[in-house]
Amino acid sequence: MLKQLRNTLGPLFLMVVCPAFAMLVWYTNTHLSGTLLALWNMIMQDGLLQTLYSVWWPIVLGDHTAWSMIACFAFFQLLLMRVLPGKIFYGPISPKGNVPIYKANGVLAFITTVVTFCICSFYLHLFAPTIIYDNFGPLLAALNLFSLLFCLFLYIKGRFAPSSSDSGYTGNFLFDYYWGTELYPRIGGWQLKQFVACRFGMMSWALILISYAAKQQALFGLSNSLLISIVLQLLYVSKFFVWETGYLRSLDMMHDRAGFYICWGCLVWVPCVYTSPSMYLVLHPIDLNGLVGGGIFILGTLSILINYLADRQRQKVRATNGQCKVWGKMPVMTWATYQTEQGETKKNILLASGWWGMARHFHYVPEIAAAFFWSVPALFMDFMPYFYVSFLTVLLLDRAFRDDVRCAKKYGKYWRQYCKQVPYKIVPYLI
Repeated sequence: MLKQLRNTLGPLFLMVVCPAFAMLVWYTNTHLSGTLLALWNMIMQDGLLQTLYSVWWPIVLGDHTAWSMIACFAFFQLLLMRVLPGKIFYGPISPKGNVPIYKANGVLAFITTVVTFCICSFYLHLFAPTIIYDNFGPLLAALNLFSLLFCLFLYIKGRFAPSSSDSGYTGNFLFDYYWGTELYPRIGGWQLKQFVACRFGMMSWALILISYAAKQQALFGLSNSLLISIVLQLLYVSKFFVWETGYLRSLDMMHDRAGFYICWGCLVWVPCVYTSPSMYLVLHPIDLNGLVGGGIFILGTLSILINYLADRQRQKVRATNGQCKVWGKMPVMTWATYQTEQGETKKNILLASGWWGMARHFHYVPEIAAAFFWSVPALFMDFMPYFYVSFLTVLLLDRAFRDDVRCAKKYGKYWRQYCKQVPYKIVPYLI
């Protein structure tokens, strides 16, 4: 009974609070100068419900421009997924023995998207390059509504027309709606989780940043603080698409079903919160000392590079079955045997040298560091630019502990052996 109540109230709470909070992040950065104290004073004066009403009600359904932008962007990304060339990539086998199939054309789609946006806005003048910033509130409202309907569609599809045997439901509508009913939903050959997470959420991140830069340029001239923040994020997003096939083997894709948790997060939370350090900087044109700015940029770039090299190192070892060098030596690894739910015996490599000999989830350290370095150009006048890196730290800590629990269950004695080789979860000698 207690578990049933928790599985109902928990998702309901998050599905109410998260959309409201995302709107407040946008409103605080664009209407309250990014100052949480101003938001707090507004809530104290008007009350929380009245504050939410005044922020959200005027744009609760979005508007024609916002819906048109969403439709055009979604259609363009679906088109690129289908028509651009790319190698076929087979994802990891699922617990029910299914293997998802993707087309790996993320880098080409990313370049095409950014170049198309820049040509259409800066050179052909089909729309203003500031269009995303100028319409961001209605866009978030429309995306909130769209994501709720889209997740309902995914729930119904998983119940009555699942794409594979990796589906199911508990009978608790709110929990199933929140967590999802399918692991790999497909429609017409499109992998919907890849579309939502990679081609909508991550792809929109880059275009939003470009629009932010155009807005500050129009208002004040482009500051080096915003430029550093944006370039670091564009490097990170570029790295993501170079590594997209690695993401398709991540915890999000392999184990989290396509429900509100994943889909709303990619459709609303990523565009709003992940870009929030730069959203704050649009109205705060800070000119950093050249040495300070250069140091931030170098450290941020190194963090992104180390994060990429760590992920690439593990991919290379697994792709070659350990027949490669790691930091000039043969890799230290454990061949872990596990069974699928169908009773099939499989093997996997647990790498215990190189970056992965430092900690079992060491790659989270440079990822958090990168987020800090593209936030710190805002200096320390307000907390709002640091909300994203704070959220990311909590998210990745939770993910590391969840992944350890999952791996311990999956690999058993092999995981215990691996933990003896690599005793730290995330930070060497600390966690």
